[in-house]
Amino acid sequence: MLKIAASMPQQYRDASAEDLAARIAAAKEQLGERLLILGHHYQMDEVMDFADARGDSFGLSRIAADRRDADLIVFCGVHFMAESADILTGPEQQVVLPDLSAGCSMADMADIDQVEAAWADLATVVDIERVMPITYMNSTAAIKAFVGRHGGAVCTSSNARAVLSWALGAEDGTSRADRVFFLPDQHLGRNTALAMGYPIDELMLWDPAQRLGGLETGAIERSRVLLWKGHCSVHGRFTLDQVERFRAEHPDGKVVVHPECTQDVVDAADAWGSTDFIIKWIEAAPEGTVVTIGTEVHLVKRLADEHPEMTITCLDDEVCPCVTMARIDAPHLAWVLEEAVAGRVRNQITVDPETSRWALVALERMLEIT
Repeated sequence: MLKIAASMPQQYRDASAEDLAARIAAAKEQLGERLLILGHHYQMDEVMDFADARGDSFGLSRIAADRRDADLIVFCGVHFMAESADILTGPEQQVVLPDLSAGCSMADMADIDQVEAAWADLATVVDIERVMPITYMNSTAAIKAFVGRHGGAVCTSSNARAVLSWALGAEDGTSRADRVFFLPDQHLGRNTALAMGYPIDELMLWDPAQRLGGLETGAIERSRVLLWKGHCSVHGRFTLDQVERFRAEHPDGKVVVHPECTQDVVDAADAWGSTDFIIKWIEAAPEGTVVTIGTEVHLVKRLADEHPEMTITCLDDEVCPCVTMARIDAPHLAWVLEEAVAGRVRNQITVDPETSRWALVALERMLEIT
């Protein structure tokens, strides 16, 4: 549950970049060890310059949980990330999102009421006890709790294959379910299942706006993975045409993309994987490599700056920032830090105990799997 936000004073918007940087640094020094600033990979440099830790959403949440000496966690990301941090941290720790309008369109595409209705619909066609709900980390606490209550698990883009294998028994031969209900990103689910060898005609797209997801009962019965009709607005911008244009201009160049991209883009890439995979791929590439990356532009630009020995570009040359992530900026960071110095905690993110309990079950189940 989000607490009502106070309005950030205009003085922060009017301040210069230099003034804001100085104020953030001063507030950090005053708050000392009790403060932990977490910066997601997609954040702008004006925020990342002050991050105590960088990473993906789950990795950062685990860092927060391990830092019990830090009672103020400022999560520079989006709301579902701050929710996960609140779930994993102790009751003495307060999680702050500098701007409560920093949401995630993908997470918002799976509303808990729609998911509950879809589950009831599925139960009229198949044995619901043999359906395993799996949710991507990019989902609300309510969805994670739903999955936890129904025996499922959370996954990340790094471990989606392992979690699907656990559910369907693709590798260990122990089937825990006849089918997976995968929320909320259809592309991660589809690309992962295809890579595991499941045929495309066993992967069905569930449209929550339609009765039975817009599917015939026969299609549901033969499905192995039911894919919620959700997507990432950033990764959805990358196209096969962009890949082909890059290859025409750079015949020896490489294309690396995130699995939230569409199937045709992933199929056309030289490599695909999570944000962590992309970073490690760049770190291992030889000097002189020409590579275009299909993921959020702030990360791509940061990688280009850190690896001048290579030519690194964003696959979408018209730029593809995560606009909600970009709402976390230097003015908001300076404001929440200075308020904390004054003893006022702004924009605290809290998840109610019951939701937190079941969401934690789903998260811990993922850890057991992977």
